[in-house]
Amino acid sequence: MTERYVPNLTGIPETMLWTLHNRAGEAKRPDGILQDAEGVRIYDAIQYDFVRSFGRAEASHAVRAVETDRILRRWLAAHPEGFVVSLGEGLETQARRLDNGRLRWLSVDLPEAVAIRERFLPPSERFRHFPASALDRSWMDAVDASPGVFIVAQGLFMYFEEEEVRRLLVDIAERFPGAELLFDTIPRWFSRKTLTGLNRTPTYRVPPMPWGINANEVEATLKRWHPRVEHVTRVPFMFPRGFERVVYNAINFVPWLRHKTPGIIHVRLSAAPVPSRA
Repeated sequence: MTERYVPNLTGIPETMLWTLHNRAGEAKRPDGILQDAEGVRIYDAIQYDFVRSFGRAEASHAVRAVETDRILRRWLAAHPEGFVVSLGEGLETQARRLDNGRLRWLSVDLPEAVAIRERFLPPSERFRHFPASALDRSWMDAVDASPGVFIVAQGLFMYFEEEEVRRLLVDIAERFPGAELLFDTIPRWFSRKTLTGLNRTPTYRVPPMPWGINANEVEATLKRWHPRVEHVTRVPFMFPRGFERVVYNAINFVPWLRHKTPGIIHVRLSAAPVPSRA
């Protein structure tokens, strides 16, 4: 039997194991909404007490992955040789699920995260790794924007300060006009809860998530940040079964509550020149 890999992660990088736990748990279910054989392979090859840290696997991160896959597949149908950048990718296997034999993919993550990723998902000519923070703009120099660019940031921006998110979005809009961007958000109340200390289980505390934004603020905020933000679509998390389906899905349709739920944000940037703001 092959010896399983023991990761040594703390803080934000450790969350890559949390999201892997939830995606693999969903993929193992006979009624699962996510097919992710590569994710299951990686999960089974890691020696880590996932349940002790994160509790039973639940569908939230699989829901996010499925929705991201759907949006990216539609974009790749129009840009089959497109360049996808995945910021803070961790052990996500999205590139393998979506591979059409022509796309190119740049996975950007902290060096310790990339080192683990490369144990299971070796880089290649079309699938490259960039060991740096998403806030280190040097990754932008590794992007070929000519066939079209789509930037994904799953489970990342909430760990940044709001001003860091704003400046990063501004730089993306300036550097990649016409690009598309997808990320997820948490509401303000949940951000505050993580800042005061939120335990997922008795043995695992969720890292602080400084940037929270309510759903009814997203579009206006992004358009205020940069005039190239042309179109903003928000997709709420919709759970496939159980307590979450009964309660959380219903909340998404209650006007005075739905803006306080997490969401997936799809942004299209205009390719048109921006008037001088001088």
